[in-house]
Amino acid sequence: MKFIEDMHLNNKRVIVRCDFNVPIIDGKITDDSKIVKSLKTINYLLEKNCRVVLLSHLGRVKSNEDKNKNTLLPVKESLESLLGTEVTFVTDYPNEDIPKDRKLILLENTRYFDYPEKLESGNDLELAKMWSKLGDVFVYDAFASAHRRHASTSGLASLLPTCIGYLVKQELENLNHVKEPNEPFMVIMGGAKVDDKLPLIKNLLPRCENLLLGGGIANSFLKAKDINVGSSLATTDENILLDLKCLIELYKDKIVLPIDFKDKNTGEIKTLEELVNDDIIYDIGPKTATKYGNILKNAGTVFMNGTLGMSEEAGFENGTKKVFEYLTNVPTVVIGGGDTVAAVNNLGFTDKFILSSGGGASLEYIAYQTLPVLEDIK
Repeated sequence: MKFIEDMHLNNKRVIVRCDFNVPIIDGKITDDSKIVKSLKTINYLLEKNCRVVLLSHLGRVKSNEDKNKNTLLPVKESLESLLGTEVTFVTDYPNEDIPKDRKLILLENTRYFDYPEKLESGNDLELAKMWSKLGDVFVYDAFASAHRRHASTSGLASLLPTCIGYLVKQELENLNHVKEPNEPFMVIMGGAKVDDKLPLIKNLLPRCENLLLGGGIANSFLKAKDINVGSSLATTDENILLDLKCLIELYKDKIVLPIDFKDKNTGEIKTLEELVNDDIIYDIGPKTATKYGNILKNAGTVFMNGTLGMSEEAGFENGTKKVFEYLTNVPTVVIGGGDTVAAVNNLGFTDKFILSSGGGASLEYIAYQTLPVLEDIK
């Protein structure tokens, strides 16, 4: 893959695929870190006197209502504030003309083309061709989207000379700490659903010393062991439960599960034996945190994806926070995923770990050592 500094870009028309998939509440961006991380690439191109066209998705678009909700207008306003320059916002390309004298242009949410037909996420070549007319070169700088081939990623890479931007380069350098880890290599995985992550778990288990689990993923493993998890979030798919049961038997010395929890309804700390049907596991308990901490003392490298409970809710952040404290003593720690990175920042551990904003892309890169979109960049 070519890097942006390897290309002759002076005075070129450049399309940049960014990751502006930021949280927005009531029209206000609540975390602009993804936008901030894109600025180095954008500024580099502006300094080269390029005409820069920015593309990004935001949320999922399955209806006209989703279009209204997932507009990139707040991103346009944020970019103008951060860059100190005007950003031309184009809401209806190609029906809307783009003034030729504008140097920085943001097109509306690429996933507007997912309704009524899934053209963007279906990697529609004609859609990619439409966008490609706006540029001479394509810069791919949206690492978090690298695990899915879309028209604005792989499609454009197939049509234009392509390179990666500063954000993608930094993400790859960060994750290479885990690609070739200092042993023992351990993985902490939390989050809601085990269904989507099961293939990745199967891939990681032979390579790691321990897999420490929390959240809905841990609940599903406990359920597979015929342990009552009450009304907690867990998979209901019998085939997946059977798969988990087999993994527990095969990797019984590697898979580490919670032994106590904090209940959503009462806030009480309970052991699994004390759990009743109305209980909802919302955080790991102190005994589990201590158990995990004792294991992590031996780690050389840790990759963490997903929090160990509902850490964004007051009173249920303690398990995740305690594990973060243990991780500060591990030589190399890489944190992947937007929710997990947000927890790092919110709980006061900024600058303590190597942070990757890639989410599912980070996890897949660690598991498979490559990503589909990166494979398509020649």
